[in-house]
Amino acid sequence: MKHYSLEEIQGWSRFYRANFVNSLSGFKPVSLIGTTHKSGEFNLAIFSNIVHLGADPTLIGFINRPREAAPHTLANIEQNLFYTINHISPEYIDKAHQTSAKYPEGVSEFEMVGLTPEIKIDFKAPFVKESMVQYAMELVEVVSIKHNNTFLVVGKMIHAFVEPSYVGEDGFIDLVKAQSVVSLGLDGYGEATALQRFSYAKPDQPLTELGF
Repeated sequence: MKHYSLEEIQGWSRFYRANFVNSLSGFKPVSLIGTTHKSGEFNLAIFSNIVHLGADPTLIGFINRPREAAPHTLANIEQNLFYTINHISPEYIDKAHQTSAKYPEGVSEFEMVGLTPEIKIDFKAPFVKESMVQYAMELVEVVSIKHNNTFLVVGKMIHAFVEPSYVGEDGFIDLVKAQSVVSLGLDGYGEATALQRFSYAKPDQPLTELGF
């Protein structure tokens, strides 16, 4: 195993360094976030840094890059307070990836890449009709990360749409069965493989294998 020092890493070219560091943290969930512009145009962008923050209340966060690099999603959320998060299926990962392109303000990525906006339950932001797992969010707070000028966007989940056959008797959602895509680095995508589920870990009890 080779040692890579910080000094060596900082000396690499920008894109080589970005690929290395972004891959280092491992496979991540990747989703499409749907928002509505103040003009009424629908916006769609891909995010691979979505994280569960708590179950009660149900809080989910994502990291938004500096405003000048990725302004539209965060601006729309701050204006309208509502947004959707939609899992990605293998058959349209190319279209999902294309939403990372820097389209001008007011241009709908849905239209540009060929995905279908879906408005339901009178929610104020579009879902991705092609997605098999969708949930609706309400903004709670935007936390500035001053060290690199990014933002942790924290939202509360208020609606969820999931195919019932993916949900187990204990509430566990089988995202392998749903074929939810995972990401690696800036531009790599894959599918998760089910290995095992275990019982709640306690110091004085052996683990039980639950299976999928």
